Amino acid sequence: MPSLLRVRGRRTRAAWLLAAMLLLSGCGQLPEFPEQGSGKWRPKPEIGSPAGPQPQVPGAPGLPEAPEGPGRPQGPPPGPPDGCNDPDPAVVATCLEPVSAIAVLPGGRSALVAERRTGRILRVEKGVEPVVVATLEVDATGDGGLTGLALSPSYAEDELIFAYVTASSGNQVVRIAPGDVPKPVLTGIPRGSSGNSGALGTDPGGALVVATGDAGDPSSAADPGSLAGKVLRIDTSGEPAGDNPDPDSPVVASGLHSPSGLCLDPRGGTTWVTDSSGSRDLLRRVVPGEPLGPPAWTWPQRPGASGCAVAQGRIQVALTDTASIFALTIGPGATFVGQPQTIPLPRYGRISAATAGENGVVWLGTANKDGGRPIPSDERVFHLIDIVGGGGRD
Repeated sequence: MPSLLRVRGRRTRAAWLLAAMLLLSGCGQLPEFPEQGSGKWRPKPEIGSPAGPQPQVPGAPGLPEAPEGPGRPQGPPPGPPDGCNDPDPAVVATCLEPVSAIAVLPGGRSALVAERRTGRILRVEKGVEPVVVATLEVDATGDGGLTGLALSPSYAEDELIFAYVTASSGNQVVRIAPGDVPKPVLTGIPRGSSGNSGALGTDPGGALVVATGDAGDPSSAADPGSLAGKVLRIDTSGEPAGDNPDPDSPVVASGLHSPSGLCLDPRGGTTWVTDSSGSRDLLRRVVPGEPLGPPAWTWPQRPGASGCAVAQGRIQVALTDTASIFALTIGPGATFVGQPQTIPLPRYGRISAATAGENGVVWLGTANKDGGRPIPSDERVFHLIDIVGGGGRD
């Protein structure tokens, strides 16, 4: 009887061994177990798709330069920079001063970049050393300096560049023509101890759009006789745009405080401005000739809403103090649909400038030397494709 039990035991062990071998040959790997002595065992959580959107990097291996929709997530984080050499494939330019504004040049491969404190405007392109295009005299006290940058609505013909600067005499819009010295085209914008930042853009109507701060005096934003705290529409000579609600005035809206970003929806024609009222950050929708009214979005936590871009059917706002992008999907009538999304980008730190390029690319700039923790390659300009993911409207 005992010998029969031993035989049965050997057969049972052999059956278990055969089952284990079959299992391992099907899985191709050994199961994982916690190390002994590591405490109470807990099952290992399953790893699924990333919780947040994964932006794409233009020009990264395997990714098209201009994808038609959301693509594969970007690869593992690159290594640390070595001086001005940053291995991040999204980075276009390094070792700049705090970036305040970006204007993408025709073709989408290069851009003009504004440095707030130095007054420099540089042309940047991946793999090419930045080139100084112009240097403007600025007073960067407080939030002033070179804070806005835009191309002429007819840049392909005239190659004009416009900048919003704080000078000793006040805030002004400056025009830069090839081979010529910069010339003020719009002056008389009040300057104060704060509220000097401004932003520029061009709208589908062919006008230059200017957002001005209130120079630290909120009452001036409501004063029809002041250019402070306003949204202006002018032509390339600084004159009021001919199709303004009042053709004799550049003012199309009043009530701004400290704007830092201006972006236009090329399809809906809507102008959006990021602003700060002191107690909260704001996103404002501008309708020429109408009061600004209640903000379209508010951030009571004041995360530093700064540059903005409209791409992939979404308005995307750089939140400087939280190193992230905040995205809202634009619906009919410039309403917002769906849930807002916050995309953390801690790799880049304080993101200060944003603008839309071509084919869903968003260009971004940093300002880590202004209150952040700069790394050797700061400041940087970088670009990402479809930051939010999932595509927007067609």
